[in-house]
Amino acid sequence: LARRVFGDGRTRAYAWGRAAPRDDVAAAAERVIAMSGQFEQRRLARAAYQLDVLDAFCGDEQLRRRAAARVAWRELQAVRRRHDELQGGAEAAEARLAELRALVEDTLGMEAEDEDSLRAERERLRHVTELAAGAGAASEALAPDDGEGAASLVAVAERAISPLEALAPELRRAGDELRDVELRLRETATELRSFLASLEAEPDRLEQVEAELDRIAEAKRRFRCTSYEELLARAAEARAELDALEEGADPVAAAAKAVEVAEQRVDELALVLRKAREAAAGPFAQAVAGELEGIGMGEGEFRVELSAQATGPRVTGADTVAFQIRPNHGLPFAPVAETASGGELSRIALAIAAVGGGETLVFDEIDAGIGGQTAHAVGETLERLATRAQVLTITHLPQIASRADRHFRVEKLPGDPTHTRIDPLGEPERRDEIQRMLGGQEFLTAVQAD
Repeated sequence: LARRVFGDGRTRAYAWGRAAPRDDVAAAAERVIAMSGQFEQRRLARAAYQLDVLDAFCGDEQLRRRAAARVAWRELQAVRRRHDELQGGAEAAEARLAELRALVEDTLGMEAEDEDSLRAERERLRHVTELAAGAGAASEALAPDDGEGAASLVAVAERAISPLEALAPELRRAGDELRDVELRLRETATELRSFLASLEAEPDRLEQVEAELDRIAEAKRRFRCTSYEELLARAAEARAELDALEEGADPVAAAAKAVEVAEQRVDELALVLRKAREAAAGPFAQAVAGELEGIGMGEGEFRVELSAQATGPRVTGADTVAFQIRPNHGLPFAPVAETASGGELSRIALAIAAVGGGETLVFDEIDAGIGGQTAHAVGETLERLATRAQVLTITHLPQIASRADRHFRVEKLPGDPTHTRIDPLGEPERRDEIQRMLGGQEFLTAVQAD
């Protein structure tokens, strides 16, 4: 994964060596890189973010359930709007019928895979000149209409060998191979000529393909579909609804039934999500508590409170999650957002990353609001994490920096414009930089003298 920032401010994202949408690259990065910075620490105080963290701890299957719940929620909202429109009166019902008929008419003849196959055909037709030139040149090289080609030359070689096979049986294999090669070369030349004929058979095909793709794009835009698959699904639903109306079915009753089915699907997914969260909440809290204890937060008292949303199921299910801590012995548990200081939020973010992080962990100023012995404990935790994952840390504290295997110095260079430079440090430079972070040689000398 990569992201390139150009001098004029433009950016471009890449995945597996190819340009990709920035949001897609970000989503892929979140699966393999655990980020922890001041922004993430602020997000940690939000219930929605806490729910995301717990679901990520549950695993990939839970994330797939959330994706299914998101789709089910959108479908529920759509059928509810349809039901409300039909209940709104005859005018709304007539508009709905007109939209259904237009959707069926505009998608007439469209089949699954049409869009992908048409795009592939368009790409081929756009290069018909190169295809024709290449196939023609290959055909002429193999078996030209005038003169000798590769097939004829092989035939000459075969005729030279054939009379000698009786005298030298060991040449029989070479003769058989030459005869086989000649046959295959002539068959290949015939296939190439057939390919050329197919290119010349439909000179207007590119315009037809472009027109069909434009029809698909216009239908997706008109009916607010984000994909071709969604367009076909909407068209199938429209045909089913029109068929029901022609058979005398009550459209309002049909819409109410669709709402009932969609609500049931949302409730089922919400229940599955809740069971997974209930099963994961205890192990997650126990693991985070163990990490908190190791970085100086009392006895590491941390728990996850799972409750039902008052408004019922939503796009992420029907649950609300609250991370709670007890920062001091004898105090009651309280939500992280109300109790944790800036330094405590930093350590909680570190503990959560340690529990749920992937193969790469990035900590941006994890030292915010901490110092002294706590900084030593955080450094020890980061060093321990580095035994199982790649850990990148941006820090201003020598207690943390001194634990790293490799060091880079980041500094701004004034100018027009200002530049940022990153330099790898060798062992002497590393010692000098940590000494500077400790206050410099004069400060250390003064401390030692005292």
